[in-house]
Amino acid sequence: MGRGMRVDGKGMGVGDVVGLAHARVRPVADPAALARATTAWHTARQLALSGRVYGRSTGVGANRDHHVPADDDDAATRHGLRLLRSHAGAVGAELPACEVRAMLAVRLNQLLAGGAGLRPSVITALCAALESGAHPVVHEFGSVGTGDIAALAQLGLALAGEHPWRGAAPAPQPLDNNDALALISSNALSCGQAALAVTGLRTLVRAAELVAALSLLAVDGSYEAYAEPVHAARPHPGSYAVAHRMRRILGAPDRPTPPLGRIQDPYGFRCLPQIHGPAHDAADALERTLTVELNAAAENPLIHPGDRAAYHHGGFYLAQLALDLDHLRLALTQTARLSTSRLAALNEPAYTRLRPFLADAEPASSGVMILEYAAGAALGDVRAFSAPASLGHAVLSRGVEEQASFASLAARQTLRVVEPFRLVIGCELVAATRALRLRDLHPDPGLPVGRAFALAAALLDDDASDRPLTDDVTAAVSLLEPFAALAEART
Repeated sequence: MGRGMRVDGKGMGVGDVVGLAHARVRPVADPAALARATTAWHTARQLALSGRVYGRSTGVGANRDHHVPADDDDAATRHGLRLLRSHAGAVGAELPACEVRAMLAVRLNQLLAGGAGLRPSVITALCAALESGAHPVVHEFGSVGTGDIAALAQLGLALAGEHPWRGAAPAPQPLDNNDALALISSNALSCGQAALAVTGLRTLVRAAELVAALSLLAVDGSYEAYAEPVHAARPHPGSYAVAHRMRRILGAPDRPTPPLGRIQDPYGFRCLPQIHGPAHDAADALERTLTVELNAAAENPLIHPGDRAAYHHGGFYLAQLALDLDHLRLALTQTARLSTSRLAALNEPAYTRLRPFLADAEPASSGVMILEYAAGAALGDVRAFSAPASLGHAVLSRGVEEQASFASLAARQTLRVVEPFRLVIGCELVAATRALRLRDLHPDPGLPVGRAFALAAALLDDDASDRPLTDDVTAAVSLLEPFAALAEART
């Protein structure tokens, strides 16, 4: 377990969620935040005893008008456990540990924001689980974007000792009516999955820019498309930043001279800033939204000790997150498609001055031809997963809940884009490396593009004969994370 990270309900970022999900850091609950959560718990208990508070002294959903005796400890405990048991019906595949741990990290921080009003020992138990590496069994389906209630109810039952853990479970918690709804009234799973997804996809988009630079050199491409005056004249933030990064990767001047060959390159090279830029902008927008959600006291009802009130509201509805996730996937589909365009150029003798498909000298050799098919197939998955989840609709709980954001679906789809997108870029990298080798081109080792080529040349097989390329693409994919770091490096 790594260094301690203070968790206070206010300052969690996407990188913090990822660090906790992968056990790179361990959580340390801020004492002031824990005191704030404790005050909210005492306030919530008093409010439930003195009036109608949704989920504490009433049922939930269509049962919201049914009274629950909050002043009877046994009845209150039975009600809390019934609520968890009835809602812990998530179905489908068991989620991987990193996704469940991301959920635990988000929910821990949200509870420390101080609006939930549940017992502080739950916070302590979540910290213990994240530190020990334990996580409850959580299944994939059960949310429509109005609260990850099924997944979080499985967490609640696990905390109560009625649901299995992977690893050493924390001591069982005595959950009651003041804890059950307070725990599950959150979108912590969707937010955790979104944090993992945006982090992985940012890495791939940065790596794709370095791969594109290798492809550009392999086809004697022009630097003009990345010239500073071009982007100063149309200064979209993402596009401007991508053009600047491409100049740095390639060692190109701000005002490059026109090439002696063709006047302009195919779109795969020429339009890269205009296509990658929106992907970066979409990721920035998603991260801003996520930062709000990670630190939000969005429980319904919101316990506000200062007003001694419980506010009933719809703050759990994740329209903004769903739309931002959809936007990112749509933008990424264009970046993946651009990679397949560059791959097609690498197979074309008019651009490389090599044999078709970067083949060897044997008659009718196919070279890397199959990579176009493989990348196209992976691109098909990227495109399919990019269908807007926010177009979904549901009417639930006897018509009381008549709308749904489907942010949960958007988060799952965004995670699922990562692997096929990675494979698309890996196919291009194999072809670009082969083209540079066949042309005996060696990018400047002092530049990011040169260091990237050295990494690829050291790992990828230099045999240009017709042979299976599966292992080559697998190896190329393993280089994308260090490529992303090179793309961001300042020297």
